Amino acid sequence: MTSRSDETRGLWLGLLGVTMFAMTLPMTRLAVGPASAPQLPPMFVTAGRAAFAGLLSILYLWLTRAPRLQLRHVPALTVAALGSCVGFPLFLAWALREVDAMHAAVVTGLLPLATAIVGAIYLRQRPAISFWVCAALGCALVVIFAAMKSHSGITLADGWLVLAVISAAIGYVGGARVARDISAEQTICWVLIIALPLTLPVTIATWPKEAVHPSAWIGFTYVTLFSMWIAFFAWYRGLALGGTVRVSQVQLVQPFLALLFAVPVLGEKLEPLTVCFSLAVIGIVFLGKRMPTETRLQNVGS
Repeated sequence: MTSRSDETRGLWLGLLGVTMFAMTLPMTRLAVGPASAPQLPPMFVTAGRAAFAGLLSILYLWLTRAPRLQLRHVPALTVAALGSCVGFPLFLAWALREVDAMHAAVVTGLLPLATAIVGAIYLRQRPAISFWVCAALGCALVVIFAAMKSHSGITLADGWLVLAVISAAIGYVGGARVARDISAEQTICWVLIIALPLTLPVTIATWPKEAVHPSAWIGFTYVTLFSMWIAFFAWYRGLALGGTVRVSQVQLVQPFLALLFAVPVLGEKLEPLTVCFSLAVIGIVFLGKRMPTETRLQNVGS
């Protein structure tokens, strides 16, 4: 069973990670640019942010004298690399070429439910029915908000966003599984290093040949240092301490934080409806935190 103190620390660390992740949408949009004024290629943004973070990870593990990676952790870390370093950023970058950050924020609001479902199955966590009611209600609010804000119906970009959500959920759970055995910092570093044989060559091959606006490089730098690296330090630690199913519900506030950040970063307009839905979702997260969750763990590789 997860202790109350660990759960509280996990929730706060999860919130810190989510706050940094929330900047990913506007910063990725800044990096790739809209279809009418494209900036950095989506493939470069995807591979480059993981590759540079991977090189930083090698330096970090060397400076901290981290122990060698155990072979039993490789499968879960590979899953995390495919989900977090490849699938999520690539699908997200493709989508953000076609839709604005606010649209992407409401669709990716489904991520908490996806993470909770994957976590409950893979990590053998058994939340109470009341917890699932809160999770479902929170996700329903996100879906209703998306429907109320959409004027063009379902598009290919929405499909990319759904695939991004699925990829991120699988990646989060794979990393959280290992983070219970080694530190959160070592977990994300090894995830990025495992992905390097793929991300580094792609980065070199897709390096932009034409000049782009300096703001695009600012967006790329953020998603490299924070979205792909530092935020995971807090996020994986939070998932490991508080439990994947419970801490994942903090993600319910992520789309609304992304909406708020999109205003100063991209100049997108924030409407009162967004504030109302954000307060409602925060209330659901608070209720979900109070619902009992039973966690049963097995050794990695068992």
